[in-house]
Amino acid sequence: MIAVCYKCITMTVGEALGAILKNPGEMLVRRWNWKSALFSSTLRALVFLFANLAAGWHAAVGAGLAEFLYRGVAAGFYGAITQALREAEPEWLAGAAAMILLPLISHSIELAIHLARGTPKIVTSIISSVIFTMVSTLFNVYAMRRGALVTGEGGDTLSGDLQRVPRLIWNFVAAGPRWILRERAPKLPVEAR
Repeated sequence: MIAVCYKCITMTVGEALGAILKNPGEMLVRRWNWKSALFSSTLRALVFLFANLAAGWHAAVGAGLAEFLYRGVAAGFYGAITQALREAEPEWLAGAAAMILLPLISHSIELAIHLARGTPKIVTSIISSVIFTMVSTLFNVYAMRRGALVTGEGGDTLSGDLQRVPRLIWNFVAAGPRWILRERAPKLPVEAR
């Protein structure tokens, strides 16, 4: 049997997305990311609950429960897509693909569900959810590229991931300012380095 170094294999974003389309059973069903389902469904249920409180407690709980049930299933598939993109290069394109592809799919379905059930504060709810998706998708790509929130091969325990999350959040938030400082810093001549 030949051992394969998955970290040594570089794939493009197109190849990662192609693998999902060619083998959705393996890439989406077998690799369904229960960690994404757990975190996303819980946090998004709270977003919908609070966004709909002005319409009354009953409406808020109904919207939160509908979101919890939808995301409890769907977020595992979206997490599998994010996990498939985590090794794709270039990193910025993998993040951009995830940030565009996942909201397009997930919020179209989400909007249909909440329109069908009559969620009262639909605009506030969906806008809040889209913003949450953009930030959380970028964070998930960032965390998964560093081995956290991954399920299956190469994944850690939920406890191990939770211990890493505060540092990952800090580094994720600091990544933009660090990049700006690196780019804006005066460039030293080659002989001074």
